[in-house]
Amino acid sequence: MSVLGLLAALLLPLGMTFTPGAAAAPAADPVRVMPLGDSITGSPGCWRAVLWNRLVAGGYKDIDFVGTLPPQGCGQAHDGDNEGHGGELVTNVADQNLLPGRLASTRPDIVVMHFGTNDVWSSIAPDRILAAYTKLVAQMRASNPDMRILVAQLIPMNPSSCPGCAQRVVDFNARIPGWARATGTDRSPVTVVDQWTGFSTAADTYDGVHPNASGDDKIADRWFPALSAVLDAGVPQDPGDPGDPGGDPTACTARFRAVSSWQGGYQGEVTVTNTSAAAVPGWTATVAPADGARLTQLWNGSLTTAADGTATVRNAAWNGTLAPGASATFGFVATTPATAGTPAATVTCTGTAPAA
Repeated sequence: MSVLGLLAALLLPLGMTFTPGAAAAPAADPVRVMPLGDSITGSPGCWRAVLWNRLVAGGYKDIDFVGTLPPQGCGQAHDGDNEGHGGELVTNVADQNLLPGRLASTRPDIVVMHFGTNDVWSSIAPDRILAAYTKLVAQMRASNPDMRILVAQLIPMNPSSCPGCAQRVVDFNARIPGWARATGTDRSPVTVVDQWTGFSTAADTYDGVHPNASGDDKIADRWFPALSAVLDAGVPQDPGDPGDPGGDPTACTARFRAVSSWQGGYQGEVTVTNTSAAAVPGWTATVAPADGARLTQLWNGSLTTAADGTATVRNAAWNGTLAPGASATFGFVATTPATAGTPAATVTCTGTAPAA
């Protein structure tokens, strides 16, 4: 008698059956969480250890912190993989396209990002830092169209060697919620986590920048409810085939900035970024200038203006095709009434659907 037949014969008198070849259902993959940032996240970034253990104690067992960097101490057991590169600028990561390779190696479902401290220290303009954020988000969605993204308002900074840093953090943090509202989508939401309020550089850092033990506890306390809410809601874990664009194939974001202004007018600029996971062959932007302004000149696109002053801008022949994460910029001159305030505009965009 075969081994399987013998086992079946032994089990049958007990009212049990055995089906050769039956297998247990495979367990779901753990949710992969990437802590992304600079030395506040790595080196050693012990708030990650505090957060990990809070999650485990809260019943979140099927999670996996991921990153290309290994654990860096902290004196307590935890999953220490991370993407916190000491000294790194988010603008350099975007300019040098460093993130796609890291995403490909780790395939996160959720990104927890505290990034930009070194950029603020270096006096890089908030517009440029936020443009880097936008590019990284597009690259995250190219990796996983269902990416959940948690973005921190930075902890305070007040090092003795940078007297202007404290205010620059405040100014930059004030811009993050508006950027997140414009960047988030139903499929890939962007959640802002306030890490600034209640954090003291005197009590919660050892050098005016990097958290000490009490700072680690405060950072973990702020991440925990936001991250647990995402975990409770459930995270889709099948980003599809690498060639599957997924999501909205025409998704994009638009960002306005005033280049210069004068009495009765200003020069503006709009950057259109493809946030879908596939290349688009063209794009259309809408510019609604504030305070009665009207666009009178435009370059790097074609202009149509409605009676209420709302402008529709379509790409030029040479700047319409955008790869995932790529951007195009057009500029314009606007006239304004004498009573107009600081130049401002509401801008939106959509990409042209690729041919079937």
